Amino acid sequence: MEVNGCQIRALGQQPYEPTWHAMQEYTAVRDGAAQDELWVLEHPPVYTLGQAGKPEHLLRQTDIPLVKIDRGGQITYHGPGQVVIYLLIDLRRRGIRVREMVQLMEQAIIDALADYGLPAERQDGAPGVYIKGEKIAALGLRVRNGCTYHGLSLNVDMDLTPFTWINPCGYSGLKTIQLKDFGVIASTDEVGEKLVGHLTRLLPPMRQVDAATA
Repeated sequence: MEVNGCQIRALGQQPYEPTWHAMQEYTAVRDGAAQDELWVLEHPPVYTLGQAGKPEHLLRQTDIPLVKIDRGGQITYHGPGQVVIYLLIDLRRRGIRVREMVQLMEQAIIDALADYGLPAERQDGAPGVYIKGEKIAALGLRVRNGCTYHGLSLNVDMDLTPFTWINPCGYSGLKTIQLKDFGVIASTDEVGEKLVGHLTRLLPPMRQVDAATA
């Protein structure tokens, strides 16, 4: 399916590392004609640690694999019952800057949560989306040659215990929550569709970029 110049790929549950490498490869070889893509999926249990991430934010040894990756930020957790959307977007073609892209992602999550009657908000200096100071969604991007990869995750109906074994995103004592906590009964597929709808609505339309300046 294509919406606003984005190819939407619903991938189901996928292992983390091959998906990460596929994002890297797509971004490395894409040119000015390559299509933007949104990958909608879930992961088996995994911790990911950003480039400047500190291993001490993993508070105990677990059987959950820890993958050191190339996005910004500290440590977070992905697992079943959490919707993940990776955004492979050519920022130049959309006329949007990195910080604006981060704000757009946060706004899409806030709008999707509003669809369920939940008032969510940003917090200064702490990327992600929160309800009354508790974190329900995380995000992080890598930009290469003007194109993004990585993306966002929103907790729907999952085992939150692994979040208690880390300092989520590097913040000690930060509580992690999910849609189920507010009585929202929804599948990751349904929530993913809502998020995709808001992301594609908020993304600026593509424009022509001069190949000589791209």
